[in-house]
Amino acid sequence: MGLSILLHLSRTSKPHVAEVGLIEGTEHFRNVKRYNVKISPNLLCLRPDESLFFVNAAFLEDFILDCINKRQDITNVVIQCSAVNEIDFSALEMLESLNNQLSALHITLSLSEVKGPVMDRLELSGFLQHLSGKVYLSQYKAFKILSEM
Repeated sequence: MGLSILLHLSRTSKPHVAEVGLIEGTEHFRNVKRYNVKISPNLLCLRPDESLFFVNAAFLEDFILDCINKRQDITNVVIQCSAVNEIDFSALEMLESLNNQLSALHITLSLSEVKGPVMDRLELSGFLQHLSGKVYLSQYKAFKILSEM
């Protein structure tokens, strides 16, 4: 059983994180490396394919900051949370830190497609009061609004 737990933690410590873009003519977003999609030069849309917790929070933060360093034109980051079923205290702290770091760079952080239990944790923690961007019901809505800025 201990080996199973270690394997699970190892597997989830570096989750797949996809940069996503809009499939033209639809409201669907897919991985930019796998599909011919529309992206906005000022907007970074990422979808972590795992719940956020202590073992992978730093990985996601580093991943986002690395993307920012590679693309100097980014003014908005949206984390599409459709695959995030749970979030723990460590991940909430990471989001707070990330929000502050991005704000210092004049980059807004927004979330989209946040599930009810995750939204409850975000609200209870007070994170939403400090979020530099917004929480969007859909990734499409976030893309349409933020890519027109």
